[in-house]
Amino acid sequence: MFELCLLCPEDRVEILSDALDALDALSVSVEDADAQTPAEQALFGEPGMPAPKDGWQRSRMVALFAEESLAKEARDLLAAQDFFDACQVLGIRKVEDQDWVRLTQSQFAPVDITPDFWIVPTWHEPPAQARQIIRLDPGLAFGTGTHPTTRMCLRWIASHDLQGQRVLDYGCGSGILAIGAAKYGASRIDAVDIDEAAVTSTQLNAQANAVSLNAGLPELAQGTYQTVLANILATPLKVLAPLLCAHVQAGGHLVLAGILERQAQELQQAYAPWIALDVADAEDGWILMTATKAP
Repeated sequence: MFELCLLCPEDRVEILSDALDALDALSVSVEDADAQTPAEQALFGEPGMPAPKDGWQRSRMVALFAEESLAKEARDLLAAQDFFDACQVLGIRKVEDQDWVRLTQSQFAPVDITPDFWIVPTWHEPPAQARQIIRLDPGLAFGTGTHPTTRMCLRWIASHDLQGQRVLDYGCGSGILAIGAAKYGASRIDAVDIDEAAVTSTQLNAQANAVSLNAGLPELAQGTYQTVLANILATPLKVLAPLLCAHVQAGGHLVLAGILERQAQELQQAYAPWIALDVADAEDGWILMTATKAP
């Protein structure tokens, strides 16, 4: 494997990415060329949403090629293009062979939700203090337990009595919240998502954790539930307000995540006609909002 490294201004990132893709690059990554310097720029975005900008003021692009000849050909072809003006070739280097599976696995260690509740990848042994675990490996669907929104939802689940409850996980992703609810006593669980890959991921993860749940597209959710969980993002949560509230039975709980601290008031206003939301937890700029539906 060989890396072709380029330096380019922000307005050339997209066209260079497209060109590298057409030149058979195996992958293209973009990073701040001024990272770790006083000129570093922070680009913040929400998970699942488009990046706020294509690149940084000075972006370093790294394209991976299977052979050195392909990297050199791409370098020469790009340098001859008008759009390469103001761009610069930093060099080509060989990437040493590695055990990529082992390297990827090393980046995912067990995650503590509470002192005795852990998310544990299948290649790790559970920590000695773990009394409750969810076995989960990184996959295509969102929800590995590392993001603050997922952790806060799981903390809420671990601190509430769900014994025998009917629970809805709306926007289930990997199914981690539905599995957590099952581990803490819920007996009738519907996990739904608009993404069929997420539904499949939830089914496989439920099997791996020996829990029973129903996973499907949103129409699977029918009637009311004692607990409704939704870890999505603020904008879809606002759109879904009447639907989610209708699924909460009288006296039941609504648990919402994927919300930034600055978005608390707009979520409260969106849900006010049906239920009164409060901030129940906060971590790294994200909040958990919960409510109990009036009897």
